Amino acid sequence: MGRDRYVDFLRAWAIVLVVLGHWLITALVREPGGQITAPELLTTIPWTQWLTLAFQIMPLFFLAGGHAAGGSWSRARAAGGTAAGWLGRRALRLLLPTGLYSGLVLLAVGICSVAGVDADTLALVGWAMAMQFWFLPVYLLLSALTPLLYAAHRRWGLLVPPLLGAVALAADVLVVTVHAPYVGLLNYVLVWGVAYQLGFCWRDGLLTGRRLVPLAMAAGGGLAFAALVALGPFPVSLILVTGQTPSNTNPPSAAMLAWVVAQVGLCLLVAVPVRRLLDRERVWRVVRPVSVASMTLYLWHMLPVLAVAAAFYLTDLAPEPALGSAAWWALRVPWLLMLGVALAGVVSALGPLERGLMVLYERTGPDAGLRQAWPLWLGLAMNIAALSRLAVRGFAPDGRLPELPALGVALGTALVMLPRWTAARRLDQPDPRPVRRTGRQA
Repeated sequence: MGRDRYVDFLRAWAIVLVVLGHWLITALVREPGGQITAPELLTTIPWTQWLTLAFQIMPLFFLAGGHAAGGSWSRARAAGGTAAGWLGRRALRLLLPTGLYSGLVLLAVGICSVAGVDADTLALVGWAMAMQFWFLPVYLLLSALTPLLYAAHRRWGLLVPPLLGAVALAADVLVVTVHAPYVGLLNYVLVWGVAYQLGFCWRDGLLTGRRLVPLAMAAGGGLAFAALVALGPFPVSLILVTGQTPSNTNPPSAAMLAWVVAQVGLCLLVAVPVRRLLDRERVWRVVRPVSVASMTLYLWHMLPVLAVAAAFYLTDLAPEPALGSAAWWALRVPWLLMLGVALAGVVSALGPLERGLMVLYERTGPDAGLRQAWPLWLGLAMNIAALSRLAVRGFAPDGRLPELPALGVALGTALVMLPRWTAARRLDQPDPRPVRRTGRQA
């Protein structure tokens, strides 16, 4: 099966909306004392919570990820690869750029701390630079579970996503009714796992054989979401809002599950006309670079906010109409344009570093060369724990460096690399055994 341009388009489309959504709702205010604060737009202007229906596009990330992982894992199995070998290579595609990003941000935090930057400002900046990290531990965990999830898919097919959804609903009932501690954490895997598992089903044609299936998913999921918001306890916002209980994202709720089903159904309904559009080379030349750079864009898209804030708010150059006024919304247009130009500059500047990461990635050994897998699993666990901690508290909790999570990312990534690096070195070394010669010599 060849590469599906539509899957790459979904990845590109999702990252563009995530970036634009974060930029759009970022509101900055320069206080009389000179410090910059970031009031929460979704709380200050409640109607903006409806905008999250357009910008909550993460189901497409997990759908595309499941589609790609299903194909990648099935090919690895057919070639005799191991689960550890496949997972190590896949994990490094996330962990190497994440490690580079984390290292540079932590270096900047350390410099700013030594320079005497206010602790509250540093904590806010550190949180902004880590707010997108929640996705990484969830995706790494689903990747680790892929061999089991795909085996279940091969055996039970379309029965698996409803089963995961049913368990997620049961967990959410416990969270909402009796506030059961830690139970909600399951839904990070279960709810997003439904989209991931639907990616397997989509790849194998189980969702597209009949047009009624995606239509029923889109309509049923949309109606269920509307009912849960209108009649149930869930808010309309599909992004975390401070003080809002229950939340649709922390942990993912029944309403988010309904939104996942609706969005996947809609995605499948429009697949045919979008694929026709993507067959045009001019369109594809625009989409492909965004898809290729999706990880870079996802990690670094808040840096331009800090740069533009420093350039225009710290210098009093930025006009500051009342938050939510017509003038404020009109200024969102040049705001987004400036951030787009700044992000393009960041991506261009990162080019040499990312090419170096690609060389490092390609030097890791092939799947068949792996012998010991325990460093991989330990390193993966350390990364999941460390990235989860950074996602919650940021890169500068209380204005201080997060030593333990930083160590977890560095050491965890090194452990994930260790088996592959050892295998690569072993394959590069010549066989020391003498060559046995047979037959009569001339």
